Amino acid sequence: MKKNVSVCMATYNGERFIKQQLDSILHQLEPEDEIIISDDSSTDSTCRIIKSYDDKRIRLFEGGDFHSPISNFENALMHSNKDYIFLSDQDDVWLPGKVSEMVHLLQNYDLAVSNAHIVDSNLKSLGKMLQSLTGVRYGIINNIIRNSFTGCCMAFRRGVLDYALPFPDGIPMHDVWIGIIASAYGNVKFIDTPLILYRRHGENASCTSEKSRNSFLKKIKLRSCLIKSFLHRKKEISQKQPLQGVRSC
Repeated sequence: MKKNVSVCMATYNGERFIKQQLDSILHQLEPEDEIIISDDSSTDSTCRIIKSYDDKRIRLFEGGDFHSPISNFENALMHSNKDYIFLSDQDDVWLPGKVSEMVHLLQNYDLAVSNAHIVDSNLKSLGKMLQSLTGVRYGIINNIIRNSFTGCCMAFRRGVLDYALPFPDGIPMHDVWIGIIASAYGNVKFIDTPLILYRRHGENASCTSEKSRNSFLKKIKLRSCLIKSFLHRKKEISQKQPLQGVRSC
C-alpha cells in the first residue's frame, strides 16, 4: 500500500516567508499528499497568500485563537490524515529530496530527525549546522535535560500521534514532547544530512539555535512538568501496543 504524507504547519503573521516555504514543499509532494495549515488569527496577508495557491493539497484552518505554537501545531496535527507526518515552520525552506529521504528513513524508524543549514533572513549561510548547536542525544532523560528534537527537522509515522496527542498542558514545546514519546515507544533516528534551510530572522517563535532566555528556575519548572506529563501519559497508555520498537522507560 502506498504511503502518503501530511505536512503540518502552524502559521502566525508569516507573510514575509510563507510563499517561499510553500513553494519548496509543494514541489516535493504527490497529488495524494496534503499540507495542513493551522493559522493563529494572523493579522497580515498570510491566509490570503495561502489561498492564492488554489491547490487541493493545501487545507487551511483559519480563526484559531491559540496564542501558542504548541496549541497551533496540535490543531494542525489533529486535522492530518496521512501515514507520514512532517512538521514545518512557516519561514524555512525545504531542500530538494527532503520528503523522499525522510520517507525512506520511516520505513525502518518511527521518528527521524535531520540536520539543517542555519541561514539569515535572506537565506545566506551563517556557517553553522543546527545539530552542532543542539547536539544529538538519544533517550528520554537525555532530551529532558537538554532537548535535541527540532520540530521543523522531524518526520514520524502516524502511530506516534496515538501516544503523543493530546499535548499535556505546560510542556516546554511540542517537538520535545513528540520526541520523548517516540523515544519511549518506538525507534528514533538522527541523521547528519541537512534537509532544510533553517531561517533565523529575529522574529522566530522558537529560540532553538540561540541561548535560552528562560531563567534557571523556569528551566527547572519546565523540565519538571515534562517529567510529570510523561509519567502520567505512560500510565494512560500502558495497555497500548508499542510502535515498531520498544525502548526501556
